[in-house]
Parts: sequence; C-alpha cells; structure tokens
Amino acid sequence: QLQLVESGGGLVQPGGSLRLSCGASGFALDSYTIGWFRQAPGKEREGVSCISASGGNTNYADSVKGRFTISRDNAKNTVYLQMNSLKPEDTAVYYCARARTGLRSAVTCRGAPDRDHYDYWGQGTQVTVSS
Repeated sequence: QLQLVESGGGLVQPGGSLRLSCGASGFALDSYTIGWFRQAPGKEREGVSCISASGGNTNYADSVKGRFTISRDNAKNTVYLQMNSLKPEDTAVYYCARARTGLRSAVTCRGAPDRDHYDYWGQGTQVTVSS
C-alpha cells in the first residue's frame, strides 16, 4: 500500500528550529516531485515548498524563503523540511504530498506548490511556535 508519514513536529519557541521528515512506503520517492503544505486553523491548505524527483528543482513560498530548506535522501526514501527562525505564523499542521503522475516538475514545482497538482497525502504533523 502507498503511504506517506510525516514526523518531527512539536512545540518550539519563536526563533527555534525543527526538521520535519516525510517517509514513504509502497513506492519510490525518487520517482516523484514531493511537496510540503501547511494548514493553519481557519485557513486553507497552502503550499510551502517542493522538490523534484532528481532534487534539481526546489521552490519555496515567499513567506518561508531563506528560513526553510527542502531536501531528499533517496536511499532512505525520505524528504526533509528544515525549518529555522520559526515564527508564530508558521504554526500549522504540515503535510507532505506526492505529485500527480504525468506532470512535469515545471508544473508541479513551478513555484510554491499548488495542492491541485498533488494526489496522495500524508496524515500531517503539528508544528506550534509559541512562547
């Protein structure tokens, strides 16, 4: 069965750091563009970052650019999101997702990822930034 599992969330002080992991089973992550999304209470799910199958194309939402870094370790079938200089407005449930097949990374990772281009989602991990 296809499965994506996020981990690494938690409670952190403003200015702190967390690293989220997205582990895959049932398929090879290195064949797909992977996106990170987040959803804060009362708001729609928004794209945060994405990385192409090769790792050669990455993009970020303007709100996290310079603070977050996406990477992948294909040997571990895992994608990471390193989050530094965290702000209260980063508080959300964070999800990883697999891009639809048949779409180029130029579409699925053109900028901040569009959730309409992703068809398989993990369960989410909570990130809370608060003093």
